[in-house]
Amino acid sequence: MPKNKTHSGAKKVFKVTGSGKLRRLKVGRKSGAAFASAPTTGSRKKHRQKSGYTDVAAADVKAAKKLLGR
Repeated sequence: MPKNKTHSGAKKVFKVTGSGKLRRLKVGRKSGAAFASAPTTGSRKKHRQKSGYTDVAAADVKAAKKLLGR
């Protein structure tokens, strides 16, 4: 029987903690990420709020683990 393969998109999105929980980056970081004075970039407060990781929603954990081959 062949080996399971990890989904290449999922491995770039999710991180597994030591205890087995799934973490992901917060949303809204892809556009307007520079700290310039243009109106579309947002305030420094918003950028601080978007920084860091958060837990994957409980409803999505099963599907995400399947994509990761766990």
